[in-house]
Amino acid sequence: MSDRLLVLVRHGQSEWNLKNLFTGWRDVDLTEQGISEAREAGRKLKAQGLAFDVAFTSNLKRAQRTLGLVLEEMGASNIPVMKDLALNERDYGDLSGLNKDDARKKWGEEQVHIWRRSYDIAPPGGESLRDTLARTLPYYVQEILPRVLRGERVLVAAHGNSLRALVMVLERLSPEGILSREIGTGVPIIYRLNADATVASKLDLAA
Repeated sequence: MSDRLLVLVRHGQSEWNLKNLFTGWRDVDLTEQGISEAREAGRKLKAQGLAFDVAFTSNLKRAQRTLGLVLEEMGASNIPVMKDLALNERDYGDLSGLNKDDARKKWGEEQVHIWRRSYDIAPPGGESLRDTLARTLPYYVQEILPRVLRGERVLVAAHGNSLRALVMVLERLSPEGILSREIGTGVPIIYRLNADATVASKLDLAA
């Protein structure tokens, strides 16, 4: 019986998370806290007795660095790593680089809330959560899921919204249900799948 193991981990705190800025596709690094969160994620996964055959991450360094630190803590830095922009964070368009409070002053609290929390309304020049799902899910179905179903143990280090796309499918959440789902920085979520790709078990390693 294979594990059919899939572990998702959001990158550790980034410099722009700390500054309360919309980040999106801007390529910012981890803070010291983010580095600690990534290392702690690796220690937690190692303590669970887990090992991985392959890892996937985005084209952005905060996710790549998180993955590298997790694997380093696990003594698994030599496994294959696949990088793809399909796993990038949601593109916030014209909001990218803006302080969230400044954006509220410019466009109003209600409008910014709609852009951040609606399922299908995108900020100017950016992506909605539905748009993010539209590029993340095909990649999951074509590249990640087949490996899990073959019995490979797979780790995905990505971003809050690209991971929501995967969580939405795995946990069969509605568009409304996924909007209220928070994914903490550096917190591994361990799934074991059935042969039909449904979830057999889930373990959230939040502290």
